[in-house]
Amino acid sequence: MAATIFIARETVHREPRVAGSPETVKKMKALGLDVVIEAGAGELSRIPDPDFEKMGARIGSAADAAAADVVLKVRRPISAELAGYKPGAIVIATMDPYGNEGALAEMAGASLTTFAMELMPRITRAQSMDILSSQANLAGYQAVIDAASVYDRAMPMMMTAAGTVPAAKVFVMGAGVAGLQAIATARRLGAVVSATDVRPAAKEQVASLGAKFIAVEDEEFKAAETAAGYAKPMSAEYQAKQAALVAEHIAKQDIVITTALIPGRPAPRLVTRDMLKAMKSGSVAVDLAIERGGNIEGAVADQVTDVEGVKVIAYANVPGRVAASASLLYAKNLMTFLETLISKETRDVVVNPEDELVKATMLTHGGQIVHPNFVPQEG
Repeated sequence: MAATIFIARETVHREPRVAGSPETVKKMKALGLDVVIEAGAGELSRIPDPDFEKMGARIGSAADAAAADVVLKVRRPISAELAGYKPGAIVIATMDPYGNEGALAEMAGASLTTFAMELMPRITRAQSMDILSSQANLAGYQAVIDAASVYDRAMPMMMTAAGTVPAAKVFVMGAGVAGLQAIATARRLGAVVSATDVRPAAKEQVASLGAKFIAVEDEEFKAAETAAGYAKPMSAEYQAKQAALVAEHIAKQDIVITTALIPGRPAPRLVTRDMLKAMKSGSVAVDLAIERGGNIEGAVADQVTDVEGVKVIAYANVPGRVAASASLLYAKNLMTFLETLISKETRDVVVNPEDELVKATMLTHGGQIVHPNFVPQEG
């Protein structure tokens, strides 16, 4: 009997994205899977129910989750949803596990096998499953669009008979996936762009996009990257030197975009009120790390706030602001991972605990929290 996949309508955080698309439904059906979509799941991502039905999905209700072998979601299921899943079901979603031990224990208690897509290892095989990259890419783009929408001047230099409009100066802090896309988007809009990052490899990437790299390039800087390609926390001494350089630079900028996140930690404070005070009145700052506490002092989640004369934009769930695009990419990430769990011989869903992708992402299994980063410590 074919495995049943249930794609849920999101219930929390005003989440507009959906974990399936017509393209991924078509692929699931080709694999011999039954697909049930909760009614209205794709509405806010511009995917009406008939688009899913055309690809062979059945439109159902939340109650259909009880018969599902696999549940695909954007956000971690809440208690009310967990109560409707059958023991042994697989749940694949963005789980936000750090600091949410109670939620992990609840999923383990429901005897679910759960996978956190944001823990996907950064290896070649898993590139097409990397939700952090696919969603951060869109967040970086949207950050520039949001900044441009409240910046009451033109972004590109314009030479007219009435005079010249100078190009906006944009400074991007953090040159990961979101930062690099912000740089590229700001450059497309004609801004003069500079950027900073604590990873040495970022310098070349920033330059390749036509932006100027700003950093204190000492010995500590040269060693500031983990094997996985993430930024390492820097010493207080380095942070002080970098902050002084950045403060001087920020004072000359029109728009600042911050993107700094370290997995499992609060977002580092990059921009202080004093730095904002030094900027020209009417300048704009965008904080892409507000869900982890924010990079900018004075930023308020889901608001555009006036802080020391600067308009500080701090929307949570920025990929959700471009949900129609974000959902298509997210659904493809999940589909690519799900495909690795489908037995080519039996068409059953099979979890191989020795697979490197399973090892990296499986949070709960067999009634226990199994991921080494989150197993409760005794004593």
